[in-house]
Amino acid sequence: MPHDGQDLPQDAAILLPDLLSLTGAAVAPVEQVFEAAREALRATVSRDGKVSAGLIEANQTAAHGLSWLATYAESLRQMQKWAEKLSAEGKFGEIEQLIHQIAFGEFLAQIIGGIPMSQGEIIRLGDIGVAPEALAPLSAEAVTTLARRGNSQAARTRLVALMQEQAANITVGASGLDEELEMIREQFRRYVIDKVEPFAHEWHLKDELIPMEVIGELAEMGVFGLTIPEDLGGFGLSKASMVVVSEELSRGYIGVGSLGTRSEIAAELILCGGTDAQKAQWLPRIASGEILPTAVFTEPNTGSDLGSLRTRAVKGADGDYAITGNKTWITHAARTHVMTLLARTDPDSKDHRGLSMFLAEKIPGTDEAPFPTEGMTGGEIEVLGYRGMKEYELGFDNFKVKGENLLGGEEGKGFKQLMETFESARIQTAARAIGVAQSALDTAMQYALDRKQFGKALIEFPRVSGKLAMMAVEIMVARQLTYFSAWEKDHGHRCDLEAGMAKLLGARVAWAATDNGLQIHGGNGFALEYKISRLLCDARILNIFEGAAEIQAQVIARRLLA
Repeated sequence: MPHDGQDLPQDAAILLPDLLSLTGAAVAPVEQVFEAAREALRATVSRDGKVSAGLIEANQTAAHGLSWLATYAESLRQMQKWAEKLSAEGKFGEIEQLIHQIAFGEFLAQIIGGIPMSQGEIIRLGDIGVAPEALAPLSAEAVTTLARRGNSQAARTRLVALMQEQAANITVGASGLDEELEMIREQFRRYVIDKVEPFAHEWHLKDELIPMEVIGELAEMGVFGLTIPEDLGGFGLSKASMVVVSEELSRGYIGVGSLGTRSEIAAELILCGGTDAQKAQWLPRIASGEILPTAVFTEPNTGSDLGSLRTRAVKGADGDYAITGNKTWITHAARTHVMTLLARTDPDSKDHRGLSMFLAEKIPGTDEAPFPTEGMTGGEIEVLGYRGMKEYELGFDNFKVKGENLLGGEEGKGFKQLMETFESARIQTAARAIGVAQSALDTAMQYALDRKQFGKALIEFPRVSGKLAMMAVEIMVARQLTYFSAWEKDHGHRCDLEAGMAKLLGARVAWAATDNGLQIHGGNGFALEYKISRLLCDARILNIFEGAAEIQAQVIARRLLA
């Protein structure tokens, strides 16, 4: 069967026969090889019958490789579920079949040949310790057929041709979500096209804060109270709705998509760890947008090592606290009303057990006086991208916090309270990554259609169309993994593993999409006036915040090996 060349007729030969059966048969072999990899690595990192954190760190490349292999295995499982669901609903059309086939073809080929953990780090199964005989499942006919023929140039070219025909659709291929969630997507997509996309690049170039008018409109649309229960002033919607909203807002501008993250983190902290009085006091005002929160966790020289925080909170005779110390990389710090602030209340502690969380009130700043609250100073950190809320360094010198604003009313619970929010935060970060990647696809495809070279549009060149096809495919894979993690969260299941995988893959997909989008633009992509230059800068942070890719892979590996 021919599978290469741009002149291939547009017929079913591009698609492999019995595709769903073929991809379904390829899942189990991947799972078998993953289990072999896990057992081999577990033996390597165990001492006296127990998994050793020190040995995991000593074998960090292999451990992180296992995390990526697990992420690929879960991605293929979720893509298969997506395809089977669409097929049962009669929605598994040619565009969805091509996405599914290319995804399996590419991911299986990478599992066999090497998974890119970053641009310069390829992990191979042998690096994880998989013995040659344990690779036998990957010789199954379904696996070899898909790896060899699934991601053909003909399939990529046909997918892009269909993408041009269906350019009016919001997503490339059916998302698999229900009608209510798609209606929410459409509502926010219309808003973004009207109120965000025409202005976002100017906000970026001028390094301006997102206008308060936009924040007010988002509040009216319920963005800040999406998942807060109705009896506490919110809409009581699912994490899946939060994903869709974050995805579409970030598609317009990651700064706008991230405004909801501040409220999501604060609300989750209060819902999980707050007293009834704190929930009643804070959540309705967060939901309405009356108050804007910011997260104040990171310190200079600690980064992801939150257990080493040094900022001190000393309780006075009146029951209130005085906070002294320094924080950094605090997003949207100036205009906010309350900080979820992590500080050490036990001066004798040396790890996370002495940390407490506070709902620290402050006065919103202005351009002239960004930090007018007594005991608090701040300075802006100039950044490449992700500019709409700005980043700050903060200093606290006997900064006063009411005793009643100790989250949960009990000291020493701060780290645990924070950990409970990471699932939602990472799910939302994965959604933001999908939005940025989708924006890169939108922008690059339009440029490839408009730009003429050597007498024809760029999109007619196979390597250009191939880049666009892979953007669409990887976005759908990341999307399905993210929806799955949100589904797990909505159903009360522990999902730190799934959320971590979604964030890990989503961030890589966003960077690849924006990098390839800029490449399609050629020299123009390097010019600040072109939107793709902003998208590249915005995408870069996704692999760092809410847990850098290396930290994320480490957390996943420890869960897998436990």
